[in-house]
Formats: sequence, C-alpha cells, structure tokens
Amino acid sequence: MSEQGVRFTSSLELVRWIGWAQRKVGEDWIRERDLSHEQAFVLGYLVQNPGAIQRDIAEVSRTSAASVSSLLQGLERRGLIERRTQSGDERRKRVFATPAGTELIAGFDVAMAEADETILAPLTPEERTTLLALLTKITAELPQPTRS
Repeated sequence: MSEQGVRFTSSLELVRWIGWAQRKVGEDWIRERDLSHEQAFVLGYLVQNPGAIQRDIAEVSRTSAASVSSLLQGLERRGLIERRTQSGDERRKRVFATPAGTELIAGFDVAMAEADETILAPLTPEERTTLLALLTKITAELPQPTRS
C-alpha cells in the first residue's frame, strides 16, 4: 500500500488516503460490471427498497427526476431493473431490480470487507481495537453523515 516518496504529515491526510484506497476498490468493482457509480448505487438501493418510486430514488441519490429517468432507462435497457404500475394508479410506476440486476451487484459488501481487511492487515488485533476506539471517539463529536 505504500508509495515511494509519499509522506503525509497529518493524521487526517492519512485517513483520507485510507478512504481513497477504499473508494478505489469500490470504483474498480463497479467498473468491472460496466456500471457507473450512480447506476450501482440505484441498483443497491432498489435491492434494499423494492418498489421505490422515481421521486424517492431522485431524493436519495440527490439528483433530478430527469437524471434519474435517464439512468433508469439505461438500467432498463440492460434488463437490470423494471418499472411496474400499481393497480389503480397508472401514473405512478414502482421500480424493481430484476434478478439479473440483483445478481450483478451481489458481493459488493464482501468486496469492500475484503478491502478493509487488506487495509488493516498490518495491524495486530490489539492495534485494530485501539484504532476503532480512537476513531469512534473522534466521530462521536461529528455530525452524522446524511445523503441530503
């Protein structure tokens, strides 16, 4: 994981480097499946929230309804999602990940857990416990992250 010549002088620079390593693994995993970050996010959201409406997807992904519509069209063309109307309300379509879409993104959590294990490999179990305690202490004072 070390690079020749890279010397960080601050703890937070090192934390950002760890975040970069995690993000790179996620981006590579998504790219191997020929998905954009947004497409992977929406597929994951639909697996966890089957039948979401487009407005909900736009809100959680922090994008416009038009952008979500375009994104969903691309996923639909690939057979990764389907839109269904609810009886009695033909105007509102519910969006579902298809089995192919669910299968395509299955394993993301495992890949990220493996990345975490690789990142933390130099630490002993005791050092991991200490790191977790210190990071927990720091984050306890920060506002909770949100998607909005």
